[in-house]
Amino acid sequence: MAFPTAVNSQITDAVTQSNVKVLGDAPAMAMGSLYQATAQALANAAHNATAAQQQGNEIAQAVTTRCVQILLGGAADKV
Repeated sequence: MAFPTAVNSQITDAVTQSNVKVLGDAPAMAMGSLYQATAQALANAAHNATAAQQQGNEIAQAVTTRCVQILLGGAADKV
């Protein structure tokens, strides 16, 4: 119970309990934020890896197409 004040003791007890609850929840909230940020970073990394792989496949397909054109003699003069 809080020290005697001019305010009703039930009110000061309620405010004190609310403050204690907020302080008690702080570590859990911090860990939740950390886990959420970590998950977002990992998702971004996976997305970037997928995009890089797709771009690499596009380049490989273009090179293959150009090589086939050269082998078939269709564009040998533009090499």
